[in-house]
Amino acid sequence: MIPDVVEKTPSRLSAGTLIAGCVAVFLAQTGLVLPAAVNGVIQQTLHLSGSQLTWVSDAFLVPIAMFSLTFGVFGDRYGRKKMLVIGSLLMLAGYLVSAAGGPVQQLWTGQALCGIGAAALFPSSLAIIIASTPRPADRAKGLAAWTTALSGGALVAPPLAGGAVEFGSFYWAFGAVAVLAAASALLTVLLTTDSSAPEGRSLDWPGQITIAGALLALLFGVIEGPGRGWGSTVVVTAFVLAAALLAAFIVVENRTERPMLRLDLFRIPAFAGAAVVAVVGMFGFLGGAYALSIRLGVIAHQTPLQAAVPFLVIQGVTPFVWPLLVRLLRRVGPRIMLVAGLLAIAAGWVWLDALPVASSTLLAMLPALLLLGFGFGLLVSAITAAAVNVVPIELAGMASGTTSVVRDLGQTLGPALIGSIALSQSASMLAPELATLPLPDAAQHAVDAVFAAGGPLAVATAPLGQASTVVGPIARQALEHGYGIGFQVSAAACVFAAIVAAVFIRKGQTVETR
Repeated sequence: MIPDVVEKTPSRLSAGTLIAGCVAVFLAQTGLVLPAAVNGVIQQTLHLSGSQLTWVSDAFLVPIAMFSLTFGVFGDRYGRKKMLVIGSLLMLAGYLVSAAGGPVQQLWTGQALCGIGAAALFPSSLAIIIASTPRPADRAKGLAAWTTALSGGALVAPPLAGGAVEFGSFYWAFGAVAVLAAASALLTVLLTTDSSAPEGRSLDWPGQITIAGALLALLFGVIEGPGRGWGSTVVVTAFVLAAALLAAFIVVENRTERPMLRLDLFRIPAFAGAAVVAVVGMFGFLGGAYALSIRLGVIAHQTPLQAAVPFLVIQGVTPFVWPLLVRLLRRVGPRIMLVAGLLAIAAGWVWLDALPVASSTLLAMLPALLLLGFGFGLLVSAITAAAVNVVPIELAGMASGTTSVVRDLGQTLGPALIGSIALSQSASMLAPELATLPLPDAAQHAVDAVFAAGGPLAVATAPLGQASTVVGPIARQALEHGYGIGFQVSAAACVFAAIVAAVFIRKGQTVETR
């Protein structure tokens, strides 16, 4: 039974609601991007293996993929304003845990708390804006503002993290975002006009448990596969469990009267196409971005501020093209925007792959970085528009939650899979090289132990005395080869997503409600 909740859908979008919603998604995206700018420093400071470093990012991303749909339901039933406050406070708590220092397990814990909070912020910030913009023109402006705030968070994160490392520690960056989380909670309380759409929405616990378990098992298997072995009992069990729980989720959602996700939404070609594009496209973008962060921080030994500048360029494009995004959403529709954006991202990764690490100066990378930034702006705004504008207004929360979960699943899979592929290729190249090094027995044993425990990343950065002068360049060359393949896979994923967008998202789809 649905509790006595009065449906509240404002007739127009207030400035306070727009500000609070944009600050909330700005906060969530800042947290999502933050580790990428300091991956190299985190790895070197805490001496992490490849999978341990991947979990620093994915401890944040996995809860988003697991719980976005759940928080979408909560927002629809109990009010999106509450979800924005709860999400901001969870991120505040998580960043206080992360900023306190300690071992990597404490960092994972803080990141996981932040990820749960972001899982509330992403769908609720979008739904509260969509629910307040029934007119197409207003909705186009609201979506563009939301997209610009999302890109703004990604824009601020790299220099924030790099500056913190330059003047203190990477832990300071987590403390700075904690302040932003407190501000987001306060702004939401003071400015936001609440909205909800409880009709037909229920706490579908079997559905929530099965989809969360499926995603957790899938991502665990992907992240742990390279270290434990793809044929290991633990990894195979994780994949089998993921498949079984996903099948159970489909059965549950088809049988329940009030599902958390109406599977018939996927019968709408534009919605289904947008879901596929969101997963594959964001996988391609975030996977390439993860490869770039390792290339700059670990392989090229750039300082955190130097490594932050390329990401600043990528994310700095969207705010400048905001007026263009608004016009494109209204005049050409998501289909053309998605195809153009994905192809631009693919071209950017191919361009960067063609540049040797030694030639990766900002000037040499600039054309590729601008392509990536323009493509990302088109991709994020068009994915959202393609999905939420083909469903009734009362399903805006469900549609936005679904859009968030598939987008964030792609973002989570990006670093995990690209990291796995790159490290596997790097290890295959490095292993025979290490076996033939002219090192004393003691030094050879030390190198072999580091390689067995932490893989190519550890060999490239571990303090191995005089052996480092011999082993380091070879390990970095192997990493350059592996992460170059990561760029290629990311580009291929974007091309595939562009084809899906061209085929399944209707030509001329405009920003309208039905």
